[in-house]
Amino acid sequence: MICELDTVILLKDRPHEGLVKGDVGSVAFIHEGGKAFEVEFTTLAGEPLGVLTLAEDEIRPVSARDVPHVRVA
Repeated sequence: MICELDTVILLKDRPHEGLVKGDVGSVAFIHEGGKAFEVEFTTLAGEPLGVLTLAEDEIRPVSARDVPHVRVA
């Protein structure tokens, strides 16, 4: 179950928003008991990338085996 303030992983590319599968975000708000989630994405330095409304099948909770990585610019 995903809760507010949880860290989540994006499961699908969102090219129009500049986000790719694997990007990490934080749940800011949960709509209608989990039908959708407002997820905030930032850089590691804290710069905002955007807040997206995402369906449950577009994100997943982090797991103990997840490792952050950096995209080559």
